[in-house]
Amino acid sequence: MAQPAVLFVCLGNICRSPLAEAAFRVECQRLGLDLQVDSAGTGDWHVGKPPDPRAQAVARRNGVDISGYRARQVCDADYQRYTHIVALDKDNLADLHAIAPPAVSAELSLLLDHVAGRQGDSVADPYFGDDEGFDVTWADVTAGAQALAKHLRGA
Repeated sequence: MAQPAVLFVCLGNICRSPLAEAAFRVECQRLGLDLQVDSAGTGDWHVGKPPDPRAQAVARRNGVDISGYRARQVCDADYQRYTHIVALDKDNLADLHAIAPPAVSAELSLLLDHVAGRQGDSVADPYFGDDEGFDVTWADVTAGAQALAKHLRGA
């Protein structure tokens, strides 16, 4: 089996997916896993931009600096480069299936599918809400990251 490589995907790649990437990196480091990890968006509105300042703030409050992350859009090569493409919500998972090239080797899933009792749930998009929404998002992506890392460690 190929070394696992994980891509987290939301809509614009400035809120949920960079937070999921950060939480997963923290968990991989804690578990001693050396995996390729990245995040991307299905849309192109924010390509090249840093994460939302509120996302950066919640990550910082949890000991992680994501200020150097830059948004990018999912591309065809991602479906071969990554063994796992993990969407943050159902709409983006549907979009990932719709834009997938003919030959897909990556396993597509929702992040919260990896959390017992949360299968099928989406991580709420905090973009149009207040700062508290980003704390909820951090809690969700952390739970998902921990469960996914544990699964991959056992794989």
